[in-house]
Amino acid sequence: MAEIRIGHSQVYAEQLGLGANAIGGHNLFANLKDETGKEVVRTALQNGINLIDTAYAYGNGRSEELIGEVLQENEFDRSRVIIATKAAHVPGQKGVFNNSPEFLTRSVEEALRRLQTDYIDIFYIHFPDKETPKNEAVAALHKLKEAGKIRAIGVSNFSMTQLKEANQDGYVDVVEDKFSLIHREAEKERWPYLEQHNISFVPYFPLASGLLTGKYHLNSLQSMAPDDPRKKNPDFQGERFEKIIQAVEQLAPIAKNNQASIAQLVLAWYMKNPRISVVIPGAKKPEQVRDNARALDIHLSSTDYHTIDQLFKDF
Repeated sequence: MAEIRIGHSQVYAEQLGLGANAIGGHNLFANLKDETGKEVVRTALQNGINLIDTAYAYGNGRSEELIGEVLQENEFDRSRVIIATKAAHVPGQKGVFNNSPEFLTRSVEEALRRLQTDYIDIFYIHFPDKETPKNEAVAALHKLKEAGKIRAIGVSNFSMTQLKEANQDGYVDVVEDKFSLIHREAEKERWPYLEQHNISFVPYFPLASGLLTGKYHLNSLQSMAPDDPRKKNPDFQGERFEKIIQAVEQLAPIAKNNQASIAQLVLAWYMKNPRISVVIPGAKKPEQVRDNARALDIHLSSTDYHTIDQLFKDF
């Protein structure tokens, strides 16, 4: 499969990456083991996945540290690994973000140290703050790009107004936002803008908390504990949950015809979508990475692609 160019940059990546929030993300998940996280990264790199997507917020820098340790191992060629990381969270202040040029510049330097590398392939502003003009924030990253410390500039979780302000000088290479077959709002306004300005798109939560893997059924809610956090997610409630499950169940015969799991089929759909550059499913275990990597071998027909698209068109 051909590598995809990220925006205007000279970064080229495979269409399937690894979302690394469970690599050292002890503040996000319980019972994580650092060595398992490192093995997840190794498994990705050994199975044709060359983009690792992390962030300071994943373990307050621990994810970056673990990835950096793997990069030092003799088995891996740094020039063949695409590292994407993000910053905006102010340490020690939950829910407080900073996009100031000073903060972003310092964040890049600190990420470089944790990753044990002299450049970062893609650096995202993780969340917008309320104060900083977005074009000034991106201009600071552009200076770092010119200095060779980052290779591509990204933004994440920006509104359309913030995105347009951020891209005022045409410096934005890539946008990372929530998108999946059941969360398709980006198609309406965002995607036409990105296409017009040659900006790549990377969706996060592509498997929608497992809803697009086929592991849930109509009676699954009954087996969840009353305090299960998934019950607060609108996707797991009432008619919407039923509608999602009914659509996912119709993927089963298509997956079987492609000798794939439902999750692999969904990942293949993203990779065939011309507006999606890289899809980054997360994984807590090496075997999950190996399963996801098999999606690279699925050659989805145009008929199957459009059938899947229509099954989820109402979302």
